[in-house]
Amino acid sequence: MPNFFFVQAFMTGVMQNFARKYTIPIDTIEFDFAFLGAAPTAAPEDGAYTHGLYIEGARMNDQLKLDEALPKVLFSPMCIIVLKPCEADKLSKYPHYACPCYRTTDRRGVLATTGHSSNFVMFIRVPTDHTPEHWITAGAAMFNSLAD
Repeated sequence: MPNFFFVQAFMTGVMQNFARKYTIPIDTIEFDFAFLGAAPTAAPEDGAYTHGLYIEGARMNDQLKLDEALPKVLFSPMCIIVLKPCEADKLSKYPHYACPCYRTTDRRGVLATTGHSSNFVMFIRVPTDHTPEHWITAGAAMFNSLAD
């Protein structure tokens, strides 16, 4: 995702491929997520891999759960994430934080005609042992690219 100019078009394409493959309406599809500690050796059956994201205010630990950021580390590299389209009523259930993902570290953008910010990409449901309020207070967010 970090290398795409228009990330939403890529995500829509992934959803369209899934919807056409299983002949289901695209408006009933949402992204589910899986987190990988090692590089995959084959393409996913459905969806797409993404890597190169960064997270601020937190980090992924060895158990692939959201954890406290290391001291003096502002941005941590995010593990590989599998964007798995699935029907909205079949999303996996686990304790998570709906982490906002932005294109840049600005965390703001111009409001587009779609009603979304031009900088906001999506919420990514990241597994965690802490409450969502904990990560909101920490300011945890993901970014496609850093300022430098």
